Amino acid sequence: MKKETILNSAKEHSLEFVQLFFTDVEGVFKHLELPITQIEKILNNETMFDGSSINGFTKIEASDMMLFPDLNTWKVDTNEKVGLFICDVYYPNGTPFEGDPRNVLKRAIEKATDKGFTSFNVGPEPEFFLFKKEGNQLVPNDNGGYFDVAPLDKTVTIRREITKALQALGLEVEALHHEVAIGQHEIDWKYAPGLQTADNIQLFKYTVKTIAEKNGLVATFMPKPIFGENGSGMHCHMSLGNDNGNAFYDQHDSIGLSETARQFIAGVLTHARANASVTNPTVNSYKRLVPGYEAPVYVAWSQSNRTCTIRIPAARGAGTRIEVRNPDPSANPYLALAVLLSAGLDGIERKLTPPVERSENLYLMDDVTRKAEGIETLPGSLLEAVTELENSEFLQQVLGKHVFYSFLQNKKEEWDAYRLRVSEWEKETYLNC
Repeated sequence: MKKETILNSAKEHSLEFVQLFFTDVEGVFKHLELPITQIEKILNNETMFDGSSINGFTKIEASDMMLFPDLNTWKVDTNEKVGLFICDVYYPNGTPFEGDPRNVLKRAIEKATDKGFTSFNVGPEPEFFLFKKEGNQLVPNDNGGYFDVAPLDKTVTIRREITKALQALGLEVEALHHEVAIGQHEIDWKYAPGLQTADNIQLFKYTVKTIAEKNGLVATFMPKPIFGENGSGMHCHMSLGNDNGNAFYDQHDSIGLSETARQFIAGVLTHARANASVTNPTVNSYKRLVPGYEAPVYVAWSQSNRTCTIRIPAARGAGTRIEVRNPDPSANPYLALAVLLSAGLDGIERKLTPPVERSENLYLMDDVTRKAEGIETLPGSLLEAVTELENSEFLQQVLGKHVFYSFLQNKKEEWDAYRLRVSEWEKETYLNC
C-alpha cells in the first residue's frame, strides 16, 4: 500500500487518531496513539518510544526505539474515526531490532523463501472463554456446550458483534460457535500468509477483549481457566506453497501427502518438546495438556486422531495442510509460528522421516507400551519445557540470542513465582498435617 493511498483514506474517513501497535516478547499487544495531524511523521518512520519500558526490549541506557508502520496493515475503524498500523521495531539508526517478535517471524519466512517456497499459509483456531462478574467472582457467562443454541448459549449476539468488528478489520470470518466447555467460544477466520495471520491473531484477541468489556464481560485466552473442563487451544493449520502449488500435496501418495509434507511433520515433531516453551508458554498451559480433554499430549501424528500433536485434515489438493494441535492462545503468535515453521524447514533440510502414523487412542495406551513404541510426551510442566528450551541450540538460532535469553529469563522467573506461591489446594490438602 502506498503512502498516498493511506493519506487519502485518512482524509476520506475524517480520521482523528492513528494507533501504532506492536508486540513485546511475551506476546502482549502494545500501542501508541497519535492525533491524525502526526500522520506524515508516522509514515516517515519518525515515531520514537522508550524501549526500556517494554518487556524483553532494551536497557535504560540504550532505550530509544522507533516504530516503523507496515503500510500493508493499514486498517480503519470508521465508528471511532481511528486508523491503525501494525509496526516493526527499529533502532534509531534504521536497523531492525533483533528483539522484535515480528522480526523473528519475518526471518523464518525469509528462510522458507530462500528454500524455494513461495508461501507459508496459516489458519489459526484461538479459542476463548467469556466470564461474567458476580460480586468479586468471575463465573462462566453460560452453561452451553459444543454447538449449543440459545438459551443455553447466551452469547450469540456478542459473537456476532465480535464477528462484525473482525470483518471491518479485513478478517474473513468463516464460522462462529459455542465450544465444548461452559462459557467457551470459537470464531474461525480464513487462513492467510503467516505474518498476516500473526497480526490477525493479535487484532482478534484485542477485539474480543474490547467487545467483551463493552458488554460487561471478561474475555480470557487463558488455556485452562476452569478445572474439569476442556481448555482453550490455538490449533494451527499450516501449509507451504511453491511454483507448482501446494507443496504438501502429492496425488500419487497413498494418503495424498508429499515427501515435503512428511519431512515438515518430522521436523515439527522432532522439536515439539523444546518448542512447547514457546507454543505453550505459561504455567497454566500444562493444566490443558493432560489426557481426556481433547488436548494433545503425545508427540505423534495421524490423519484423524486428535490425541496426537499433529493431525492431517481430510482436505486434499490445494487444501492439503497439517494441523498442529498443541499451541494455545497464550502464546506469542509471532514466536509460535516462527518456531513451528523453522522446525518444519529443519525437517525438510535434513530430510527427516516422521514416525509411524498412530491411529489408536493414545490416551488409553499404557506408559510401558508407549515407551516401547518410542512415543514421547509433551512436557508436563513449564519447568520441564523451560529445561528443554535452555538446552536447545535450535531455538537459540531461530529466536536469536536477544529474544532467546529474554524469553528464557522471563519463563524462569514465572516458574519461580508459581512454585513459591502457596495455593488453596495445598492448604486444603496439607493444613491438618
